[in-house]
Amino acid sequence: MFLDLQQAATCLTDMDQSPSASALESMKPFLNAIVKPELLKHQDGDVKLLVATCVCEITRITAPEAPYSDDILKDIFQLIVSTFSGLSDISSPSFGQEVAMLETLAKYRSCVVMLDLECDDLVNEMFSTFFAVARNGEGNLVIPIL
Repeated sequence: MFLDLQQAATCLTDMDQSPSASALESMKPFLNAIVKPELLKHQDGDVKLLVATCVCEITRITAPEAPYSDDILKDIFQLIVSTFSGLSDISSPSFGQEVAMLETLAKYRSCVVMLDLECDDLVNEMFSTFFAVARNGEGNLVIPIL
């Protein structure tokens, strides 16, 4: 499963936004499978990061249309926000993937959807996480140069 998720994340990252209708149709089984509760709420950190990467890329590819219901989107954003705590370890092998996800969310303004869905608590959690990461746990503001 892990290698399949890695391969899917790589393929999705390489896809252009707004693919053809036939390409989207061929992706439907994967789009449905990746948002199953057992994946969105998986306990393994590496699997969570890969699932978050996949759904982040899916929302980029399908923007401005949302491919999922509001309830599923809320679960997706919960998963994505939960991965941002990993930004505190810039030496982690997953740091680049977490930053790329953050850049994708920012570039395609996916966070606006969080506000549309009235995920105010999640937006607060996201900013609290960013401030905690920036403070580096020692009260010193740390902003890594990327």
